[in-house]
Amino acid sequence: MSARKPYRQGTFPPAPDPLPVPVLDSHTHIDITLREDGDGGPATVAEAVAAARAAGVDRLVQVGCDVESSRWGVEVAAQHPAVVATVALHPNDAPRVPDLDAALREIERLAAHPRVRGIGETGLDYFRTGEGDARKVQHESFRAHIAIAKRHGKTLVVHDRDAHDDILRVLDEEGAPDRVVMHCFSGDETFAAECLDRGYLLSFAGTVTFGNAAHLRRAAAVTPLDGLLVETDAPFLTPMPYRGRPNASYLIPLTVRALADVTGHDLDALCAAISANGDRAFGAWR
Repeated sequence: MSARKPYRQGTFPPAPDPLPVPVLDSHTHIDITLREDGDGGPATVAEAVAAARAAGVDRLVQVGCDVESSRWGVEVAAQHPAVVATVALHPNDAPRVPDLDAALREIERLAAHPRVRGIGETGLDYFRTGEGDARKVQHESFRAHIAIAKRHGKTLVVHDRDAHDDILRVLDEEGAPDRVVMHCFSGDETFAAECLDRGYLLSFAGTVTFGNAAHLRRAAAVTPLDGLLVETDAPFLTPMPYRGRPNASYLIPLTVRALADVTGHDLDALCAAISANGDRAFGAWR
């Protein structure tokens, strides 16, 4: 794990009340979370797993963003039964890779590992990437990752930022894998319906608690129980009332309880559904 500056400042929030039925964190970056310098956070993978378990989060999906983090995730998943991994080149990283073909070959090699359960996060990000060669590389990389997921029978974990129409178009053109997770779902209820009609799972992050995210709450409200996942995207997207502070998997209960309020589902039933959807998406952890 390379040395980087922390992404968030301030202390990690206090642990919330644990969930009554265990769930998974369907998308977290343990490697980045461990680099945060805020007090109260995990210092090791074992501490991150233990803190999550105490909050009723018994399984973690460690998500790769480049070759280095993907390799790291595979090693961690091989050592910790509560963790499985996904591997990929993040769409913002793909245009910066010196040799895209070589990097994709390494992602495909890692994809064969039994503790790798997904290919992601891959997709399109138009927030930071305008028209031009970089966007073309994002498309090339996304299509390559779709093919890897299908060849290896892995779940595709999709990063979609300001690119809803093109995400669906590319998936339709390439033919989506059997299982697709829309990571940190960012669309409204109309886009949610389009994804759900295609059989995709929608994973909601702490953004669903933000004051300016009424569209996400409407999307969650129309998502059936068998289409819901929950994630932290830690150390990012910390739920209210701690927005801006470092995030970690032990904070999942804040988002799950917000989803229960938005959807009107009984908390126990919601947790059980999220857990079952996680098994359907990523398989048995042990």
